[in-house]
Amino acid sequence: MPKESRKKSSNPASYGATTGNRAAAAAKTAAKKTAKPATTKGAKKTTAKAGNAADKSVVAKSAPVTAKAAKPVATASAGTGLAEGAKAPAFKLPRDGGGTASLADYAGKKLVLFFYPKANTPGCTKEAIDFTRLSKDFAAAGTAVLGVSADSVKAQDNFRDKHELAVPLISDETHEMLEAYGAWGEKSLYGRKFLGIIRSTVLIGPDGRVAKVWRNVKVDGHADVVLAAARDL
Repeated sequence: MPKESRKKSSNPASYGATTGNRAAAAAKTAAKKTAKPATTKGAKKTTAKAGNAADKSVVAKSAPVTAKAAKPVATASAGTGLAEGAKAPAFKLPRDGGGTASLADYAGKKLVLFFYPKANTPGCTKEAIDFTRLSKDFAAAGTAVLGVSADSVKAQDNFRDKHELAVPLISDETHEMLEAYGAWGEKSLYGRKFLGIIRSTVLIGPDGRVAKVWRNVKVDGHADVVLAAARDL
């Protein structure tokens, strides 16, 4: 038996087979080691950085759009909730010449409030002059008239003196009364949208309730239309 064993181990074919098996195993091990670098930490970090950069780029581009969409915008329709028959909102504000004017001052009387965008502008000047022209007719109809804008008291004084206006002018710089009466909202001029005074007129009855509302007023002939409504009230 020992002799046969020695003969087998010295057989060249058997020795070659053993050597081949070892070489194949070594080749498999080398192949596994070679495949690992494809998922190294360095590659993961590079991929993560690239992903983060892409995410930041998307966020940076979309952020301005989100900001614009979230921007609150008030519209004219939001301020037109003052319906005919509703109780007129109370107010007390400074007026031209000093002092104040309030709804309580006209209790039991008919009152016209005409809201104009800005003193000394063409349309507002014509409207104020028209109401001044008819001031005696309004008085004969038992109706007081007040002009209202967001101009300062000083600007109202200048407006009155320059055009010899005979109707009191109220200053509502905080827009509280303007909003309460639906005369503040979104406007458009040459395609540009902005917030401002919507030219409006409100007729209040002796009972303190809103009798008539005019929105987006056209100045020409408007004062005469309001006078006719006051006479019929």
